[in-house]
Amino acid sequence: MLVGDIYALLDSISPFSAQEKWDNSGLNIGSMHQNVDSIVLALELDSGIANTLAPNTLVITHHPLIFSPLMAFDSARYPAKLIATLLEKHCALIAMHTNFDATHLNEHFAKEILGFSDTQSIGIAQMCAIEPTSIADLAQKCKEKLSLSHIRYTPYNFLVENVFIVCGAGASYAREIYTPKSCLICGDVKYHDAMIGQCNEIGFIDVEHYTSEREFAKILQGILQIKNLNATIAPNFSPFSYL
Repeated sequence: MLVGDIYALLDSISPFSAQEKWDNSGLNIGSMHQNVDSIVLALELDSGIANTLAPNTLVITHHPLIFSPLMAFDSARYPAKLIATLLEKHCALIAMHTNFDATHLNEHFAKEILGFSDTQSIGIAQMCAIEPTSIADLAQKCKEKLSLSHIRYTPYNFLVENVFIVCGAGASYAREIYTPKSCLICGDVKYHDAMIGQCNEIGFIDVEHYTSEREFAKILQGILQIKNLNATIAPNFSPFSYL
């Protein structure tokens, strides 16, 4: 198959036009006209994956390899170092980021992982109304569902009536929540996000970026199998450790 053939299939599954304006989903490396001998799926590309790729591999990642315009191409530094490895092996890379969040990943995380059965799409987020619950109890539920040794949350006193779920670095979505007594479950919550949330009665549960997105490859692999395409999942892991 050609990269372009697989791109068209991916676009039918999760339209690239649905990505956020700041995103760079789609073909990051390679040509639509080059041949594909194998497909590898990964949350993102790292040196370990790039160095073990066979020639003529199409890598489909969640995180784009190129986010902002490159002002220089220094092959000793990220991301040019990884780009050079792909080009040497005639490999291509397609990213399915916020478009896949909106069509698949956020819903999967909310329903299949966290167990919120009655959710609806509100922009990129999944939202559901719940019985009034403390943020601490919600955080404990997330901790157990995700098998985490620890979890970070904002210990506000109000009871939560609405839950919003955004995978990855979703804290900025709080700006789109106008309903008090809400809680946003996402990753990468910053200090000032929490302080603004306190004023607006919006709580946060930080489930970590990697944890919320770690099943990307598994979800996409299942979809591609239905389309009679075989893909291998590359091992990925969180870049953090904890003491």
